Amino acid sequence: MRVPHALRAATGLLLASAAVACNDADRLIEPSSTSPTSNAMGGQFDFTPLSASATCGPSTEQPFALPAGFTQTVFAREGDGNTLDLWDMATQNETGPQAGRFIYRAHEIGSNGQVSVTDLETNMTRVLAQRSDWERLDGIAWTPWGTILVAEETTNSSLKDPALLTARAGHVYEIDPETGTAVLRAAVGSRSHEGLRFDSQGNLYGISESSPPTGGYIFKFVPERRGDLSSGLLYALKVVAPTGDRTGGAIWLPLNTAAASLDSDAEATLVGATGYGRPEDVEILTSTGNGQGGLILYVSITSENRVLGIDLGEPAGGSDHATAFVYDYVRAGVNAPLDFTFPDNLALDKAGDLYIAEDPSTNPVGADIWVATPGNGGQHQSATSTVRFASLPDCAAEPTGIYFDNRGWGLFVHVQHRGGPDPRDLAVKIERAE
Repeated sequence: MRVPHALRAATGLLLASAAVACNDADRLIEPSSTSPTSNAMGGQFDFTPLSASATCGPSTEQPFALPAGFTQTVFAREGDGNTLDLWDMATQNETGPQAGRFIYRAHEIGSNGQVSVTDLETNMTRVLAQRSDWERLDGIAWTPWGTILVAEETTNSSLKDPALLTARAGHVYEIDPETGTAVLRAAVGSRSHEGLRFDSQGNLYGISESSPPTGGYIFKFVPERRGDLSSGLLYALKVVAPTGDRTGGAIWLPLNTAAASLDSDAEATLVGATGYGRPEDVEILTSTGNGQGGLILYVSITSENRVLGIDLGEPAGGSDHATAFVYDYVRAGVNAPLDFTFPDNLALDKAGDLYIAEDPSTNPVGADIWVATPGNGGQHQSATSTVRFASLPDCAAEPTGIYFDNRGWGLFVHVQHRGGPDPRDLAVKIERAE
């Protein structure tokens, strides 16, 4: 495949620019543990934020502390339909004649990995696909052509795919939602995967959560044919016109396809891609406020307590989107309180509010779900505020797999690692009370 001509010129265009867009997140605001009194109007939820994380308490069937006016319903739990432990990220059938009827989830167990599905009309849960060599399934996404992608979050795999025995890390698989048949998509790369999202052109974005010498990387896979992930070119992001702390003008560097299918971290390190501390989830939104009609990719950087915004629609990139601009969208102590920590899974509502679930390694208080509200316009603008929406009193537990219902007004979330007396994982739907 030919390397797009825009990529060859991208570095020079960025470095020659005399006016790199300002990163609004560099403007410090006074850190505070006190949240604003309400979320911006027009979001999927309008609520009065919680003022603090929940204090530690027992695990219950109503697992979350929520703002007034919201309900939570457990609609599935570990063990239903022979499902196993560690219910992680989720997606729905976003297109097709029954769009929104089913919710699919990955199970992050060490072997014999599962993808399960719950029928939201019948409340029946079953195992859709399972393989003995699948380990730590985490990232999951619905494709624009009506299949499911699921990915392994493992840096050094112990259970090798028979089709690619020399690969170092995890893989991406494409699953038929009707039959459960799974196909390895080796060209997407072998690494510790988590978040997976497509842009409007059918390109697939993801990360490596592993920590090679320069940190985890951000990737873009461009299929050779739209809707066919069997072949294409994998890129890694590199900041080349920095504005501070690995933000600024960036380019996408092409990787060797065969080598990346065995170890895409090593290939990204080889070309000098920019690393971050534990990238985990990604979300994508068509930007209406940057004047370019571009795309914004959000990436949670867990160990750095921040969420990046990546403008994929930079003019220098042309139709190939060969360039990008990286900025801090949310950062603890900048436009989020100092107790905004370990951001992990992401979900966007219809108004562009970004929901962010925490994944703390230790919980002196309950883990939270935060909401970052977009600005009023302007290119590369940080969130105007970041407020606490929900918190888990069970301090052994973690909220994960947040995902907005594409048929209604509910937020799906899994409760993982629950404490006693009933440690089973839960699938919960949070919505406004009628």
